[in-house]
Amino acid sequence: MDSPSPLWRGAEPLLLASTSPTRRALLAGAGLSVETQGPGVDERAVEAACTGLAPAELAVRLARAKAEAVAARAPGRIVVGADQVLECDGVVFHKPADAAAARTQLARLAGRTHRLHSAVALIDGGPAPETFVETAHLTLRPLDAASIAAYVALAGPGATASVGGYQLEGLGIHLFVEIAGDHTTILGLPLLPLLARLRARHLLAF
Repeated sequence: MDSPSPLWRGAEPLLLASTSPTRRALLAGAGLSVETQGPGVDERAVEAACTGLAPAELAVRLARAKAEAVAARAPGRIVVGADQVLECDGVVFHKPADAAAARTQLARLAGRTHRLHSAVALIDGGPAPETFVETAHLTLRPLDAASIAAYVALAGPGATASVGGYQLEGLGIHLFVEIAGDHTTILGLPLLPLLARLRARHLLAF
């Protein structure tokens, strides 16, 4: 658990239904007291049960499933669940399983614009989670096989740690020609709308 924050007014730290170090760092960097707990949700099973949903709605469904799973184990806590879905021309992409999958995925995305749908579910003891989703548009520059192989080799674990096969905050920035969207949305936790909702609940000092 992080040290108590003078900014956070909750009786207990915000409970993040995720083990993502990036999401935790975003919340801690914004001055919130935060704890994390893995939701234990089978994301692919949730996705299989949501056939026909638009990618943005799928992201919301996944975020809600994670928040609800953790809230069930921690009644009374303020819980935030988050999920991100990458979609290109209607096709949903997942984290590449290995370097070969990362190379294949980046070859499919190269020279094209894809969308990152980052959804959040906030549980504060009410009858249902409050959910929202933000979308960023990202365009990879044209990349040949040699360039993709060089990137994947240099990025190492970073090529398989995130959906899309890149980490924008690292070497992945070299892959792009244009980015439209909030940085925290791209990182998987849209902070501005989340902070606004926490502020409306009088959970922040200002």
